Amino acid sequence: ALPIFATWSSAMSDAGKLFIGGLSFSTDDASLEAAFSPYGALTNCAVVMDRETGRSRGFGFVTFENPDDAAEAMRAMNGVSVDGREIRVDRAGKPSGGGTGSRGSRGGSGYSRGGGYGGGRDYYGGG
Repeated sequence: ALPIFATWSSAMSDAGKLFIGGLSFSTDDASLEAAFSPYGALTNCAVVMDRETGRSRGFGFVTFENPDDAAEAMRAMNGVSVDGREIRVDRAGKPSGGGTGSRGSRGGSGYSRGGGYGGGRDYYGGG
C-alpha cells in the first residue's frame, strides 16, 4: 500500500497544473487568470517572462485547486483564441521523454557536440 500512496501523493501535486502554450505577447497573468478562472478556483497562474527582455515567452501555467476543473478547462480551452492567438493547453509535468522541455535540452547538447566536432575537423584539416 505504501508505494501506491507515494505515487498518488506525487501525482496529486501536479494534477491540477496545466501548461498553456501559444500565448500572445500581450497576455499577462491577469488575462490568463481571467480566461481560466471560469472553470474553477486557481491556486496559481503565471505567464513565463524572459529574464533579459521582460517580455512574455509565449507560454505559462495555471494550477487549479481541483484536478477535475483542470481537466475540464483543458478540454474546453485547447485551441481557443486568447488575446488573438490560438492557445494550446496540456497537462504540465508529463513523464520525462514526452515533454518539449526534455527534447529542447537534448537539442541544445546536440548543437554543442556539433561545435566540438567542427573544431576537431579544423584540427584534422590543419594537420
